[in-house]
Amino acid sequence: MRPSLAAARWAAPGRNKAGVNGVRGIGGLDEFGLIRHLTARLPQAGDGVRVGVGDDAAVVTPEAGAELVLTTDALVEGVHFSPAFSDWTDVGYKTLAVSVSDVAAMGGTPRWAVVSLAVPPGMALSDLERLYDGLGACAAEYACPVVGGDIVRTDGPLVLTSTVAGTVPAGTAVRRNGARPGDVVFVTGDLGAPAAGLDLLQHGGQVPEDERQFLIAAHRRPRPQVTAGMVLRACGATSLDDVSDGLASELNEIASASGVRLRIDAARIPVAPAVRNLARLRGVDPLMYAWYGGEDYQLVGTAPPFAFARALMRLSSLRIPIAQIGRVEAGDGVIADVDGRLEVIEPRGFNHFAT
Repeated sequence: MRPSLAAARWAAPGRNKAGVNGVRGIGGLDEFGLIRHLTARLPQAGDGVRVGVGDDAAVVTPEAGAELVLTTDALVEGVHFSPAFSDWTDVGYKTLAVSVSDVAAMGGTPRWAVVSLAVPPGMALSDLERLYDGLGACAAEYACPVVGGDIVRTDGPLVLTSTVAGTVPAGTAVRRNGARPGDVVFVTGDLGAPAAGLDLLQHGGQVPEDERQFLIAAHRRPRPQVTAGMVLRACGATSLDDVSDGLASELNEIASASGVRLRIDAARIPVAPAVRNLARLRGVDPLMYAWYGGEDYQLVGTAPPFAFARALMRLSSLRIPIAQIGRVEAGDGVIADVDGRLEVIEPRGFNHFAT
């Protein structure tokens, strides 16, 4: 947790925009005091952590015979989240959850995380405390302790960066590029609820209260499918991806990486009843929330029929939904059977730099 010139300005008299002249940093704390105060709210590191928060770097010990799975994500206020629509505890939870989901999409087990914050000086200490409470809740739920990170000052929006290290038995990580003709295409859970929840928050709508709460909770608290990813890996999945940018985008990524065509039966795509009801209210196709909404953090992938049957049996015993939605064939791209006609499904999911 090395200091930076920007971070050091928190401690400089007369440079603190969050309070009166001479008051140090956020809540009267300098960088290192703020780090100590916030990380004290996190769960204690568990097995495999030799050195955690408080030194120049963390030291961890993976289990024998494992490979490391590393991923990082950045969330920017106003782009990936808004305090107007989510409590700070939800923002903290999501910060870690999105990276945990990437590990799940490789069939891995999340083990350790480092989290960095670029914080505007006007942010309240109580908001940061709630953010860390949410971060800690996700770390505890997925047994992925935060073992380090950094906090710096920025004059721009709040930026949250999470890096997660997971493990997977050597040589078994499931990539996007393994789909083969004859494989089944599957997806876990239901799709579209997070996008529908954001739609409700942004535009309102008269829906039953239980459906409103379900949709908004789906937007605010992603649920990475770690157990499903491990089961699918063990059962022989040939490709996996997490549905972060919309089903259309992820299917096209698998098709492109694998050099195949994915043929989808649109009627088989699982969409929650609450999503269908909101779509009816809006006068839109409910599948639009699934194809292009994003942030579902379910798993989509492929497997030979016998491997899918085995995974279906194991996941059903764990009460984890999974559905066959299509098949892999020779060719390229993604096509879908929609009410008896074939449509090309373009990758129109979320893209930071799309023009």
